[in-house]
Formats: sequence, structure tokens, C-alpha cells
Amino acid sequence: MGERVVTKNGVATAVCTITLLAGGILADYPELVMFGLAGVAAFLVAAIWVVARPRLTAVRDIRPRRVVEGDPARGVLTVTNAGSRRSPPLVAIETIAGVEVRVPLPSLAARSSDQVEYPLPPAGRGRHVIPALTIGHADPFRLLHIGRSCGGESVLYVHPRVHRVAPVPLGGPRDVEGRTSSRSVQGGAAFHSLREYEPGDDWRLIDWKSTARTGTLVVRHNVVPDEPRQLIFLDTSAGPYGRGSFDEAVRIAASFCVAASRSGFPVALRTTGDLVDGDDQAIQWHDTATAPLDQLSVVRCSAADRGLSALVDIVRVVVAHGDQAAIAIVTGQVTAGHLELMAALRPRFLTAGLVQVSDESAKVVVPPRELIAVRASSCARFAMAWNKLVPQ
Repeated sequence: MGERVVTKNGVATAVCTITLLAGGILADYPELVMFGLAGVAAFLVAAIWVVARPRLTAVRDIRPRRVVEGDPARGVLTVTNAGSRRSPPLVAIETIAGVEVRVPLPSLAARSSDQVEYPLPPAGRGRHVIPALTIGHADPFRLLHIGRSCGGESVLYVHPRVHRVAPVPLGGPRDVEGRTSSRSVQGGAAFHSLREYEPGDDWRLIDWKSTARTGTLVVRHNVVPDEPRQLIFLDTSAGPYGRGSFDEAVRIAASFCVAASRSGFPVALRTTGDLVDGDDQAIQWHDTATAPLDQLSVVRCSAADRGLSALVDIVRVVVAHGDQAAIAIVTGQVTAGHLELMAALRPRFLTAGLVQVSDESAKVVVPPRELIAVRASSCARFAMAWNKLVPQ
């Protein structure tokens, strides 16, 4: 069903028509009545025009579906005239983040298609659900407008802006062969342990010395080595942040995620807000930064968030699942108690970085030497300071 709307021109014409008819009848002035009837006739023509609407189908695509703050996104609209007569010029109305975009559509011959590209208005960081667009047309007098929804919803992710930084160091040279565990994927070249032979095992993996000593067929259990991981931990409590500093913290966390992915490390993002007491769910590691950046698109700070005290829970999860990770903690102004907690938990990670986003005038609390610490008021300043401490 289409939505019929009386335009501003239509409202003005309707007021004039009623005034002319009323004035002409009351004043016994036939000429005014004739002008009023002309307005009525115009509305009748307009109603007939918009009722005979063209048979159009439209498919919309958003390209790209993920952009960085400030980067443009475009809509691509493929319109097909499924009717047997030429369609009039139409207008498509697109809405994103509360802003309307009017897209002119050309007249189409019967059974023909056309593709129209148009820029989307810039949107801030977030996950933006773009509702179905409206395609409509008006009569030649622009008195009435009829529109109908076409297509479905689309989603546009606007990721935080990032700066190029080095990933959190691993505390030494990168192990070429890598660490192994019982959870490692079988079939690699790294030796993990010896075990009894099972049907289907490669006979070339039989360890004959151990077999002779035990009297049982023993094979080498080779696995794909575990890759050191990068855990990005963002404080989403409102207390530590000043005005505008939380968005800078989000950009710093995003920069760490991209740096880890670019260097080939599995990466995970956790926030203080998504940790629940007693939650031992394993951390979800990702080979690319796409999922963490999607999460950072929608993250918000909250006064109800318990903040850096959630570090205890994240350490419990890391230890319980045997993950070997370097951690980057991104927060605002920290207290001495928070730093003592970080120093106590530091041995559970390969290395630990701490980034404080605060004004230069804020009180300085000296972090422990075990942490690679940077204090900055913006993501750009953080990147310069971090890259001086940690070479890329």
C-alpha cells in the first residue's frame, strides 16, 4: 500500500480553493466560484494521476557496508520498470541516522532498468539500521505525493577511526615453532607429546625407541602450534573519562585491534561492561579485526559499569582456558588501587600495556614498571607516544 501525502503546494491550493468557493458563494461572485472549481478540478486530476502509479521494483545495496568515521558510503539503487508503459520521473527517499536523502530517478521505458548511485550522509560511530527506502511520485501540479516502501532494511557499520601503531609486544622474539597445548589443532609439524598408536595414525610418526621400551606402539603427537594472542581490554565505565575522552579511548582500542590483525596475531576485544561475575565463557579469538571493530562501533560507557575491577574476571577466564596473550588495557584516569591490581595480575600475561586517556592537567599516578604505560589526551597523541616506546 502506498502512502498518500498532500504537499505544501497542495495545502496552499486547498486553502485557496476553499476560500474562493466560500467567498464566491457568499458574495454572489461567479468568477471566484469558477476559480475555486478550477482548484477542485486540479485536485481531481492529481488524484487520478497518483492512483495510476507505475509498477516499479527497486533493489538497494550499501557500498561498502563498513566504513571508518569520516569516510563516505554510497547507496546503489537498481530500479526496474515492470509495467507496460513508461514511468514518470520519480524520487526515492533514503533515511540514515535521522537524515533524509532525496534521490531523483529517471523516467524508465517499459521493461527496462537503470542503476543510480548516491552518497549517503556522513554518520557517526555506530551500527546504523537503514530502513526500506520510499519511492514516490507526484502529479504535474505537485499537489499530491504517493510513495511506497521498496526493499528491506540494510545495516551500515561506522567503525572508529584508527591510527597506525605497533601491536603490544610479546616480551621477547616471536617463537617460530610456537607454544603447543592439548587444545592445539592436530596435524602440524610441532611436537607436543607421545601417545599410544590409534588406528589410522601415520606409521611414519611411530617413535620406535619408546615403543621398544614400553612394548606398546607409541607415536609422536604433532600439532599446529598456538599463536600468541592479543587481548584488548576497554574500560567502559563512565567514571574515569572526561568529556569526549571515551571516544578517543574507543579509537585507541580499535587501533590496537587493527595492529594485531595486521601483524598476524589472533585478537579479541573485551570490555568491562560485557563481563558478568562468575562468567567463565572462553574468549572468542579472531583472525581479523572485523568483529572487534563491529563491537567497538556500538560500545558505550555507562555509570553502572564496574570498571577495572572486572580485570580479575578476565584473568580468571584467560587462566582457565590456558590462553597465552599480551594484553592492552585502555582506560581513563586510573587510581592507585587500579594500578596495584594491574601489577598483581601482570604475571598472567606475556606483556601488558596500559593506556590512560586523560587531560594533561589531570593528576598523574605513576604506573608500575611492569606495564608499558602511555598517557595521552587523544588517539593521535597516543599513537606518537606508543610508537616511540614500541617499535613497529
